[in-house]
Amino acid sequence: MDIRKISVGPDYKSGAMHYLVGQEVLGGNYIIHLIKYDEPKDSFKIYIQDKEVVMLWKEFSSTMPISIEYNINF
Repeated sequence: MDIRKISVGPDYKSGAMHYLVGQEVLGGNYIIHLIKYDEPKDSFKIYIQDKEVVMLWKEFSSTMPISIEYNINF
């Protein structure tokens, strides 16, 4: 399943950081290209894109409080 959004932090509404595929980050110079679960490392990785280049931006251990939203394709 495709991850659409990841929220990291103990309080979803007021303390978590939210990352959404397609969201502009770093002053609008990049967009979130992909959020992916890395099974061997048991972590979530966020990839960003600047024009044609895709690079790893952040990685969160699954031991942190994390909420995941998936794309629902009907």
